[in-house]
Amino acid sequence: MAAVLAAGDLARYWLAEHPAIVTFRWSPSNGLWFSTWAFLLGFLAAYISLCLLLDTFLSLLRRRKPLPLGPIPPTHALLMAAVSAVIFTGTLLSAVAEIRDTRWSWRGRSRTTPFRWLLCFPPGTRSSGRVFFWSYAYYLSRYLHAVRGLLAVLQRRRGGSNAARVFAHAASVAMAFLWLEFSQSFQVLAILASTLAHTVAFGFRFWVGAGLPAARGAPVALACQLGLLGCNLVCHAGVVWMHFGGAVAGGCSGIGAWVVNTLLNAALLWVFLHCYGKRGVCDDDGGAAVKKD
Repeated sequence: MAAVLAAGDLARYWLAEHPAIVTFRWSPSNGLWFSTWAFLLGFLAAYISLCLLLDTFLSLLRRRKPLPLGPIPPTHALLMAAVSAVIFTGTLLSAVAEIRDTRWSWRGRSRTTPFRWLLCFPPGTRSSGRVFFWSYAYYLSRYLHAVRGLLAVLQRRRGGSNAARVFAHAASVAMAFLWLEFSQSFQVLAILASTLAHTVAFGFRFWVGAGLPAARGAPVALACQLGLLGCNLVCHAGVVWMHFGGAVAGGCSGIGAWVVNTLLNAALLWVFLHCYGKRGVCDDDGGAAVKKD
């Protein structure tokens, strides 16, 4: 029991109480990797161009079979699952710590609660502190996640156009950047839901890719994607109620970025419906394909 408690204290320190986490501040002047608009726009242009040009080149070669990638896909899946698990745990512990440390400031605010803080940051919130450290870690993980789009092109995956997949990964990077740049509300819950789903989905993909026994055709990816879509819908509805419905005085932080985020999420929903509904196969982001008979 003592060992378990000691391990828990150690995890809380390294994932929520370390000085680098507590004092984190998002700013290009801090020398943070990939923190400028110039880098983001340059990466998105280069990434989309590379994937689409490679897809076009392979199509011109009339190559329908996937390129032999060996252990790269399952290794990438294992890395994504591990990174997502760490970010999920760090975000959860940091959110609990932030609620604990600021509880005194909510005593005189009858209309403010920890739950509302999770959905609606107060206006003027700066991208600093524990939860934004993990938001930055999540943003960096989107670049690793984008490798999935390149692998899908090389593997000649079916179940929706590769252009749609590439757009989905590029949009994910852009949204994570906006969360930090404009201190957008509801990102804590979105990160928790996304990293939990990725831990499960990519863990399953690694399990299958490594040749371990698994239920054939298990709809793991579909379940995770539906869960994420449902969580996003609920979170967006909560932000609308709090900001536009007057549930929170002064509204929510980063509402302009939230509008862009909503449009991107709507586009990603279209990608999902096109991928699964039209073709009957949707195996991106981990999991076994689910085919309609």
